[in-house]
Amino acid sequence: MIRAVLLWLLLAVPVMAEEAIVAGLSQSRVSITADFDGSEILIYGAVKRDEPIPKNAPLHVIITVEGPSTSLKVRKKERRLGIWVNTDVVQIGKAPSFYAVATTGFLDKILTATEDLRHQITIPRAIRAVGISAQAKDSPTFVEALLRIRENEGQYRLDERTVQLTEATLFRTDVALPANLTEGMYRVRIFLTRDGVIVDNIERHINVRKEGLERFLTNLSREQPFIYGVLSLLIAVAAGYGASTAFRLIKS
Repeated sequence: MIRAVLLWLLLAVPVMAEEAIVAGLSQSRVSITADFDGSEILIYGAVKRDEPIPKNAPLHVIITVEGPSTSLKVRKKERRLGIWVNTDVVQIGKAPSFYAVATTGFLDKILTATEDLRHQITIPRAIRAVGISAQAKDSPTFVEALLRIRENEGQYRLDERTVQLTEATLFRTDVALPANLTEGMYRVRIFLTRDGVIVDNIERHINVRKEGLERFLTNLSREQPFIYGVLSLLIAVAAGYGASTAFRLIKS
């Protein structure tokens, strides 16, 4: 009897069309060398379906690229007696070194606040600033200042309607990575949404690391700080002597 009831319930539930992401990256590794001036990553993919495309709501794609996160302090300066001094400071628990969002439509139209809170998709949600209200007055202004500074530096970007979606199936976009990248693992997330609700998501990674002389000097500074300091001093002395010699030759 129970088995018959369960079978009837399963048959009574309407079959929902499942949509899943199949995606790839043009490169999964970025090397930072002496002449590195940025890079561009092609993110592409398709939507795999078991049934025809649903007609109830349009499909949208949201893509995020997130760099390594670190904690940091944001200070507020005020002019007192003609001198700029630090007055308040807020410790932000986690902030991505780089964060870019690319979409097929306007973000506030294709993503609900509930889904944003759940998946932390928008730039403000990607910043962890728990408990800052007890650290300073007007604490939200410190987060706003961080967003403004990194947006001006090109570290935080919202590129709406830059993802191309063809026949609600094929999608692609290009995400530019700046020259001043932080070394580490970058997380790429792709979301499918209908009526602002996420129906599927997938994650990929890009390994960003220094190569050649840059990597040698970075490792030397971490593993042999004394030798690195002596080497830096010798390079500075040699550069200064070379510059003074060249100046004397030009002057003579």
